[in-house]
Amino acid sequence: MNGYLDMELLRFTTAGSVDDGKSTLIGRLLYDSKSIFEDQLEAVKTASERLGNEEINLALLTDGLRAEREQGITIDVAYRYFATPKRKFIIADTPGHIEYTRNMVTGASTADAAIILVDARNGIIEQTKRHSYVASLLQIDNVILAVNKMDLVGFSEDIFNEIKSEYTLIAKKLNLKNVHYIPISARDGDNVVNRSENTPWYKGETLLCLLETLPVKDGIDKLPVRFPVQYVIRPQSDKFHDYRAYAGRLASGRIKTGDKVTILPSFTESTVKAIDEADKPLNEAFAPQSVAIRLNDNVDISRGDMIVKSDNLPSLDANISLMVCWLNHRPLSIGAKYIIRRTIFLFARHPFLFEH
Repeated sequence: MNGYLDMELLRFTTAGSVDDGKSTLIGRLLYDSKSIFEDQLEAVKTASERLGNEEINLALLTDGLRAEREQGITIDVAYRYFATPKRKFIIADTPGHIEYTRNMVTGASTADAAIILVDARNGIIEQTKRHSYVASLLQIDNVILAVNKMDLVGFSEDIFNEIKSEYTLIAKKLNLKNVHYIPISARDGDNVVNRSENTPWYKGETLLCLLETLPVKDGIDKLPVRFPVQYVIRPQSDKFHDYRAYAGRLASGRIKTGDKVTILPSFTESTVKAIDEADKPLNEAFAPQSVAIRLNDNVDISRGDMIVKSDNLPSLDANISLMVCWLNHRPLSIGAKYIIRRTIFLFARHPFLFEH
């Protein structure tokens, strides 16, 4: 593989309190890095005018729900994808309202970095601490404290340093590994993609430059092969009379023709005969590609089974130890019975297989 497919992928999440400018920051990243199409920009311009905004509201690039646009807040986790010549990115824009704090867990669970926004006028608040705790709980390697709306405090170095000093104590208490501090104005673009002339006292990198150089964990394609079968393809036509393939999305790892595989939970063994992506044959597939796998043997496989490489079987156990982020309003009760979804679990990018 080469080109775009071989580019490193960085996943990051944004978090902050209401009106700290998360969606505007992402809109600015997309806009200044020229990662949006003209029709998208026109749609945002039209929506901005309809909502009575004098300028283009870049937050509308991510606030996709009608309720979000009407209220000017983020409710759901919004995912956006963009790339620069150096790296690919997946952004998870998470809500700021206290009642939606749990939604940050969804976006942060697979993140390499977390951008926590702070309004320069308000400094560190309770919601900042909550989001920092979630980042610590999920062991996110890099936290970027983006001190936003610096234009509203005259780009004051003293205010920035006060916020930095206060957050340094919080980061130490929460054992956050690598914390980076950047003064920005998401609305105007200061230190987001381009360096700002308004902060000559800031000698660090712009936000995009930092995102392009942060270390990235091994991707899911480097983990053991886990292929949950979603559908069995049997056309039963004259053209594809003997065709039998198992379709699904490769949850992790890389698989190629000739690999010896085991089907779970039956432990039947076979060898990969061919890999198809739509009507295109592949020699190798990698996560998270959706493909159809054909085997040398006509084995009994159905939806819910899993294909793994025979030299790296997962552990099967009836007893499970997990760190759980509980999202239900009703507290978890010890001794109560819960239904666990069987086959594939991807917590912090580590797949596990276990039975009922």
